[in-house]
Amino acid sequence: MKIVSSREFNQDVSSAKRFARSEPVFVTDRGRPTHVLLSIDAFRQLSGHSESMVDLLAMPDAGDMELDAARSGAAWDRVPEHR
Repeated sequence: MKIVSSREFNQDVSSAKRFARSEPVFVTDRGRPTHVLLSIDAFRQLSGHSESMVDLLAMPDAGDMELDAARSGAAWDRVPEHR
């Protein structure tokens, strides 16, 4: 397990990503862990998800999905005013 401060993380994200390929990287803020960076493979192992985004986007029935059910309120119905 690798621990980096949020300042170190912000200054060298690439380094944190390299470490995350082999082990979780804990990001701290004022000495307290706030985030964990994992490789996608590690995340899939922990979560049990095996599909990739490509697999999900290529779903044969995706065209039949009803997206209106996912709408949350009237915010989507608002049309911006042009001045």
